[in-house]
Amino acid sequence: MNGDSSSTCPFPKRYPSQLLRDDTFFMTLAYNQAIDAWRRNEVPIGAVIEYGGEPVGAAHNEVESTGDPTAHAEMLAITQAARALGDWRLNGATLYVTKEPCPMCSGAALMSRFTRVVYAVPDAKMGCLGGVADLNGIASLNHHLTVTRGVLEDDCLELLRAFFREKRLGGPSAVDEMESPD
Repeated sequence: MNGDSSSTCPFPKRYPSQLLRDDTFFMTLAYNQAIDAWRRNEVPIGAVIEYGGEPVGAAHNEVESTGDPTAHAEMLAITQAARALGDWRLNGATLYVTKEPCPMCSGAALMSRFTRVVYAVPDAKMGCLGGVADLNGIASLNHHLTVTRGVLEDDCLELLRAFFREKRLGGPSAVDEMESPD
């Protein structure tokens, strides 16, 4: 994949009502970030961080465009939220992400002291909040997250599958095989 070129995403962004700021609302914002990722030819994963009912961080994957393996949506959103709140401790904040966090991002969520992590699509290959492993389940850790799974799962899974299906039509790549949710 080439992160420098844009890609036409067949999925429209959604505009949820501002009146009910629940898990679906914030996951919809993360879904819109995933659409932005697709449009930039990045794996369509988006993240939003909520604190006090407001988004304080929002990002999508930028691994391809930056050439940085740590430029996952969660990592970028965590940096934004820490700057916005003026503290690396994100107690009271919730991370919303369209796909279960990998080992790096799960560790960062724990280290950031989130109260909650909400994710849409489980990842049996790389997910570390219940998928292939559960870092949050390590009893000796000094912080634990409340984890909610499956918010907008069908929609986020459809987006990921369509992205990888389109990429495979042009020929499979190692990235497709490693990051595909199938």
